Amino acid sequence: MPEQFLHGIEVVEIDDGIRPIQTVKSSVIGLIGTAPDADATTFPLNTPVLLAGQQRLAAKLDPDGLGNGTLKDACDAIFDQTGAMVVVIRVEEDADANVTLSNVIGDGALYTGVHALLAARSEVKVTPRILIAPGFTSLRPTGVASIAVDAGGTGYTTATVAITGGGGSGATAEAVIEGGVITAITIGGAGFGYTAAPTVTITGDGNGAAATATTGQVANPVVAELQGIAERLRAMVYVDGPNTTDAAAITYREDWGSDRILVIDPHVMVWDTDSSTTVAQPASARFAGRRAWLDNEKGFWWSISNQTLTGVVGIARPIDFNMADPNSIANYLNEAEVATIIQKDGYRTWGNRTTSADPLWAFEAVRRTADMVYESIEQAFLWAMDRPFSAQLLLDIEGSVNAYLRHLKAVGAILGGRAWLDAELNTATELQAGKLYIDFDIEPPAPMEHLTFRAHRNAGYYEELVAEVAAAAQ
Repeated sequence: MPEQFLHGIEVVEIDDGIRPIQTVKSSVIGLIGTAPDADATTFPLNTPVLLAGQQRLAAKLDPDGLGNGTLKDACDAIFDQTGAMVVVIRVEEDADANVTLSNVIGDGALYTGVHALLAARSEVKVTPRILIAPGFTSLRPTGVASIAVDAGGTGYTTATVAITGGGGSGATAEAVIEGGVITAITIGGAGFGYTAAPTVTITGDGNGAAATATTGQVANPVVAELQGIAERLRAMVYVDGPNTTDAAAITYREDWGSDRILVIDPHVMVWDTDSSTTVAQPASARFAGRRAWLDNEKGFWWSISNQTLTGVVGIARPIDFNMADPNSIANYLNEAEVATIIQKDGYRTWGNRTTSADPLWAFEAVRRTADMVYESIEQAFLWAMDRPFSAQLLLDIEGSVNAYLRHLKAVGAILGGRAWLDAELNTATELQAGKLYIDFDIEPPAPMEHLTFRAHRNAGYYEELVAEVAAAAQ
């Protein structure tokens, strides 16, 4: 307290002590898509709108029941699983599918398309942790697959690469310069929608360089953009595979190496009340809805695999499944890190693994558990920022984290965890600079993916049989 003269009595409130840490909400879904007939006042373009389990509000995405766009069906699929919190981003649908795809991707500077998800925290006060764009993640479009240098030219210190024509858009590239010569061209973005090879133009302070582009199937640009958004939000992206063949699904998965992407294939079959027949729909919305239900009912540390899906009447192509058969199609897809849908006592999600290139983060549930713990600890210490250093402050911070980790262990979210102060890191120089380091460790529980029962023959039971008969005969 400040030093001051007082001839009297006062009460000084001491606010030292550990603080409880509240786990951040993990079950909020971020949904991007189109709804051309939507009520524009309720669902303005490129603006986060929160559906807090409100199916009546979702009906305004298609008030005339025409079935246009992707958002209404996706909301129905989510609400079939649970009354989830859904942040809806509506983008403009264009007659040109490539333009619509560009609208979904959006612009990071303008917070349009998928980038509008980053504004959800400030606009609707929740952060999406499960990201989906049903109908826009399954294709592998034709883009610029490679650029060959035909002539390196001379005298270059800087160079700009322009890719034009070919009927597509979005491809970008940069020149690699060595000794004044352009030795290679690196593709920054493959673009999409190309019907012919585009023209590559090189400009700069040198001359004579030329290159040729080759097109081919490339990774989905919406997923590529969502991957960066997911990293910033500590979110997962549930993406739909091509819904054609098992081999195509695995080829699609090979485009990615992120622990924040879960590939799902094939689509599911649902009953369409407009056509009064079954139709195929992307499975990602139902996976997201089931994930939200699972987070709320059991915990974010539970696996999305082996959870029943509601509102599903079939699978878009047969998925052979046998619990003990490593050669079943379901196991074939799972081994290649593609989640799928099986029919076993209902229709079930089946598959634990992300597309992570690092085995340490192979499991979707492990990645999400670490995310939620990290985020919760970060968000909990606003009270401590800018306070003067003291032994009590350091003890309060360390004690708060340890209390939280003990709670997480008690509920089964982690196997264990501990926070500590490392004297080697917290030197006088670092503390004088206003920096404090608190280390902690955790271990999220991996899902039991492989259970082995070891069966043994025991001839001794024959002796027991004989002894039992002999005893009965007496």
